[in-house]
Amino acid sequence: MPSARALKTWSWLHKWSSLICTLFMLLLCLTGLPLIFHHELGHLLGTEVEAPQRADDRARVSLDRVLEAAQARHPGRVIQFASQNEEDDRIWFVTLTPTPAPTDDFRSVAVDARTGEVLAEPRFDEGFMYVMLKLHVDLFAGLAGKLFLGFMGLLLLVAIVTGAVLYGPFMKKLEFGDVRRHRTPRVKWLDLHNLLGVVTLVWAFVVGGTGMINTWADLMIKYWQYDQLSALLAPYQGQPVTPPAQRASLQRSMEAAMAAAPDTRLSFIAFPGTAFSSPHHNTFFLAGNEPLTSKLLQPVLIDARTAEVTAAPRLPWYLTALLVSQPLHFGDYGGMPMKILWALLDIATIIVLGSGLYLWLKRRQPAAARAGGTRRAA
Repeated sequence: MPSARALKTWSWLHKWSSLICTLFMLLLCLTGLPLIFHHELGHLLGTEVEAPQRADDRARVSLDRVLEAAQARHPGRVIQFASQNEEDDRIWFVTLTPTPAPTDDFRSVAVDARTGEVLAEPRFDEGFMYVMLKLHVDLFAGLAGKLFLGFMGLLLLVAIVTGAVLYGPFMKKLEFGDVRRHRTPRVKWLDLHNLLGVVTLVWAFVVGGTGMINTWADLMIKYWQYDQLSALLAPYQGQPVTPPAQRASLQRSMEAAMAAAPDTRLSFIAFPGTAFSSPHHNTFFLAGNEPLTSKLLQPVLIDARTAEVTAAPRLPWYLTALLVSQPLHFGDYGGMPMKILWALLDIATIIVLGSGLYLWLKRRQPAAARAGGTRRAA
């Protein structure tokens, strides 16, 4: 049993860590709820690109032809990334930007993998889901917003741990999960806050922790490039970005990458000069075929000029942790049942956060009323 002084310290930590992060955590829970079902909402709203039915459904054109079709739509831009739809490999998504550097100014072109025809040019930088994503990821503030939300996530973890420490002494005279319904509204909300806090404790800790890790993604990638890729790219030092006209067939490059990492599937391709590649390579990120390895990526660097494998380095532990945390954060591992569970726990957490704010405001009201009465008496 903690001493009275220790309980006071834990209580102070819980109160202020909770108060500082509560509004932002409420925002993240509210914006995260539709993001759990972003694929389903996309189908419902008609924003998801769907491949038309064809008799030659297994036919595939060269990847070079796919890229030519996308480039023809935006000849003044460069191709940054290309990926296949996770649920339908009949569709390629090609991202084009003004320069290879990271930017929010991008255009996406969906190309039919069977015919090389452009299916659509979906806009992922507008609409309801885009606003929800940007608020959830960086508050429309870029890296600074991500790091700020990461700090809020850290405070949430402190609030969870301190709340768990305080729950034992608080419930010593009550049955576990008891809600005193016949007491004042504040007491009932306090009991409900504590009960839901314990029920969602593990989930909130996991989602808060993975969310905090996700905010460090940009810094982790930069460190990986500096720490490991720099040694692999030493022979190319001083050379400019390989121009598109001097690049080998991307279809041939993809075949070389798949041969270097058998029993994998393509996740996405990063082109020369982009954040996930080097100025001289097409980097193919390949994922495992098993459920446990489907979110872990194996990068394969292919020389853009020769289509030969330069290296297939294993990702360091911190990038592996990042890749595992991203789908776990949104409940993408277990299909619809896990998404529904994630949504229910998210709603419960919203109640915990909202009730905590209510309890604090109600606690301040009597003091404010007394102060007002003193001023009137004077």
